[in-house]
Amino acid sequence: MNSSLHLTEYAIPIRNLWHMLTYAWGGHSITNRVILDDVEESPTLDALLASMLVRLVGQRMRIGLGRGYVDLKAPIHAIRGRVNFAKSLKRNSFDLGQAYCEFQSYGLNIQKNQIIRSVLAYLTREGNFGPNQIHAEELRQSIRRLVRSLDGIDLVEPKVDLIRRLAYDEKDSDYRLMLGICELTLLGRMPADTAGTNRQPGLNRAELTLHVIYERFVANFYRLNLKGWRVSPQKHLAWHENSPNPFLPAMRPDLVLEEKSTGRVLVLDTKFTPKSLIENQWGKKEFDSSHLYQLYAYVKTQEHLSPVHRQASGILLYPSVDGVLLSEKIQLQDMALRVETVDLTPPWQEVENRLMNLISTPEK
Repeated sequence: MNSSLHLTEYAIPIRNLWHMLTYAWGGHSITNRVILDDVEESPTLDALLASMLVRLVGQRMRIGLGRGYVDLKAPIHAIRGRVNFAKSLKRNSFDLGQAYCEFQSYGLNIQKNQIIRSVLAYLTREGNFGPNQIHAEELRQSIRRLVRSLDGIDLVEPKVDLIRRLAYDEKDSDYRLMLGICELTLLGRMPADTAGTNRQPGLNRAELTLHVIYERFVANFYRLNLKGWRVSPQKHLAWHENSPNPFLPAMRPDLVLEEKSTGRVLVLDTKFTPKSLIENQWGKKEFDSSHLYQLYAYVKTQEHLSPVHRQASGILLYPSVDGVLLSEKIQLQDMALRVETVDLTPPWQEVENRLMNLISTPEK
């Protein structure tokens, strides 16, 4: 069995990518309920996401898809809800023994089900399921059968912003993950790399998608596992400028961690890039200046808030390349910055241990 999915410079095992996905969209308990045999040999990211979605939707159909109220407007042979007299008269509905009514119906044809069915239908047309045509067609056929079994649920044009809003409000962990996979599927096509007949510079869509998974995985991992800490993803940091300036960009680091017992503050920013060190024009390896300046600004602008904030530290967290772990400390007066990497390729428990050890590592 080929247990690795080769994406960009990373060879992340499928099982580890699955753990990352389930963390990224709400929690790791889902992993124990899903059999991975169908997805472990996925040759492409599309095949992996499609296989996961098929497995989850099929599992959900066995216990029952989510239902809800849907607003309907239609001429019916009864009085239900609110009667629209203007449209009823315009359509001669009364003469036909009908009334044009606006009412609610309880059923499966709700937004989250519409999005899932529509993304599955999209994958049957556009999914890249690898070079093996037989296996690709088998997966495509299984998706088509699933789409047909969801007949009665409308096909819509799914939008990433709507999917994110629905996932944010969703209480069901299964649906959060299914909507997350739908979002990733669409993100793999955004932004478009064609405009008219002119081809734009190549975009590594797998890397764009993995960046989202990585960022959300790290945030939710610490939120669920870091006890005794207050974990704030995407927390807005103020510039604290002397006079307001409308052109200052928003500051939202991926994570702000605050230890409850000591007040210790740690600002963490994830960077899913091929290299944690880059080469300058003379071939010398160095930190990426834009990443370092950004982290410095996050920490420096908060110094005056309290003595604890003056002792705050920052971490840039990259995935490792070729299993080489980088751990570098930079002491700038009273500020400690660190550049760290996490290897995503070993057995999953080692990945989790590495992430936990990063927080327990002293900055000074």
